[in-house]
Amino acid sequence: MPRSRASVALLLIDWINDLEFDQGDRILKQALAAAKATAALRRRAKQAGVPVIYCNDNFGKWRSDFRATLDHVLKDGVRGQPLAELLAPDEHDYFVLKPKHSGFHSTSLDVLLDYLGVRTLILTGIAGNFCVLFTAQDAYMRDFKLVVPGDCIASEDEADNRHALEHMAKVCKADTSPSPAIDFISLTGDSVAGRPRSRRSEDLPC
Repeated sequence: MPRSRASVALLLIDWINDLEFDQGDRILKQALAAAKATAALRRRAKQAGVPVIYCNDNFGKWRSDFRATLDHVLKDGVRGQPLAELLAPDEHDYFVLKPKHSGFHSTSLDVLLDYLGVRTLILTGIAGNFCVLFTAQDAYMRDFKLVVPGDCIASEDEADNRHALEHMAKVCKADTSPSPAIDFISLTGDSVAGRPRSRRSEDLPC
């Protein structure tokens, strides 16, 4: 079976989260609007044939997996349940568990992105000033083009979220325009949404 190829991927960082910790209620208050915007963006990404990758913390539970975390957040009456209900994955999505803040640190994300042929990353998630920021910095060092829609990330404090966006825009050269401004056809180079772009010979795997 030929491998799927995609020049762009949408990352959902730590959205599947019970938020059962100090200040979790503050993140939830900020995150609900961002989750709704991310859900709309996810629908558009899937319509355009852009892969969706859930990059989620394992919260120190080394015997768990992503499905166990999802079941916990959806079924155990935790604070983060509304976010998971908006952003629950389907069978076509990818997922990567991470042990620390960055989606790249000690994970298979590099390998997955290389397998898919991704060069542009759209980052969404919580918290904007920690896990999204750290992932953006690691992505920038790997020469990915970055899009971090400002309405699709959230932090405990609005000022911290704003500062994180400013940092990613200035240092990581990220486009932080709101998600409705994202044009998947332009990003992927497609003439028709969902149609794989033709690749030059030097882009093809050996």
